[in-house]
Amino acid sequence: MEQRLLRVSWLSGLGAVIGVPALAYLALSSSGGLWHRLSVLTGLLALSALVSAAVLPSRLRSLNRAFGIESVIDLHRFLGVVTAALVFAHLACVVAADPANVTLLDLTSAPGRAKAATVSTLALVALAGLTVMRNQARLSYELWKWSHVTLAATALVAAALHVWLLDQLVRDATIGPMFVLLVLLLAVVFGHRWVWRRLFDPSTEFVVRDIRRENPTVSTLVLEPCSRSGGPATTWAFAPGQFAWIRLGRSAMAEEHPFTIASSAHSDATEFTIRHTGDFTRALRRLPIGATVWVDGPHGAFTNDVETSAGFVMIAGGVGITPMMSMLRTAAHRCDPRPYRLIVVASAPEDLLFRAELAQLRRIVDLEVTEVLRRPVEGWSGPTGDVNAELLSAVLGGTPPPAEVDYFICGPPALVTDALGALDLLGAAPDRIYTEQFDMA
Repeated sequence: MEQRLLRVSWLSGLGAVIGVPALAYLALSSSGGLWHRLSVLTGLLALSALVSAAVLPSRLRSLNRAFGIESVIDLHRFLGVVTAALVFAHLACVVAADPANVTLLDLTSAPGRAKAATVSTLALVALAGLTVMRNQARLSYELWKWSHVTLAATALVAAALHVWLLDQLVRDATIGPMFVLLVLLLAVVFGHRWVWRRLFDPSTEFVVRDIRRENPTVSTLVLEPCSRSGGPATTWAFAPGQFAWIRLGRSAMAEEHPFTIASSAHSDATEFTIRHTGDFTRALRRLPIGATVWVDGPHGAFTNDVETSAGFVMIAGGVGITPMMSMLRTAAHRCDPRPYRLIVVASAPEDLLFRAELAQLRRIVDLEVTEVLRRPVEGWSGPTGDVNAELLSAVLGGTPPPAEVDYFICGPPALVTDALGALDLLGAAPDRIYTEQFDMA
């Protein structure tokens, strides 16, 4: 019920931001020709969509909890495309209203309002190109992020300057205050995201309690909230399966990356099990005990923290097992009687994590673990190959009907695709299938 209310609230708010200014203009204005009115209407819709697209990825925890990070990012991308389409429709309507307006595209002679509009449009085009080329150019997450933020800020500021210099609606008694509210909305969201959470929020500061080596390439970072001036530690609560961004400096420019929380929601420490594949993750492994790190979270809706499910099927590949461990450890703390079925996929036996602990958890929780090797070794008697409908049918034997079970998938894209196809064949309810990936582009 709480999540449904959050979704309705956010959808209503986003709908109001996008639609109310345009509807107000249609209701209150009757002057000007058709093309002029269409140019203003498409411009208002483009501005509202741009503001909404900028708000969505600003790490608002209630928004991410309501929809999940994947859905939020998908909507962000969709609104980016819609904004670009509306901008070009706006330009077409401006030229259609008066063909002489085509000269406004000439930056050497155009007035300031037109130059601002052109800069905003070019920034949007560059944003789209950057998103498309990220994987092809193999840009690092940090380089992509800061390029994306810079171009988005340019598009927003130039669009606002365009509206201000036009001075058509800024002085309007109804539309003008709406522009002010949009500016205030951005100021509050960005201030919270880039100033308060980054520089001042005490709940983001943690210290390293321990670093536990799981295998040669995977370690578990154990953190606890930092106490200040001898006082109690700041509070920290999360739902099992959620994730957070970790950074090694308080600066707003410090590098950070997202990692899933692996510990129980009832533990006094927060654990992140991390595969060390780059400079940042290797730096985490070398942190001394007592070192300070900053954690931005929790985020996401990839959690079994619900009461409406009759059981759970979890499919994990590699370190994708970390959110499943958080759910299972929490279930053990709560003595959850519902059935849990875990499928773990790995390339080799040494990549199968938490085997001893899972054996212990089976004594507390109704848990069955199925280990699958993609490249079987001599003496291996378990399942091999891909996750398919046959394997899932065997795992689901003895559990409630597929339509009453919640499914969680975390791992490489190929694993997620295979699992989704198999669940579709088995008739699993789409609204009970959860995935979470960290492709923020």
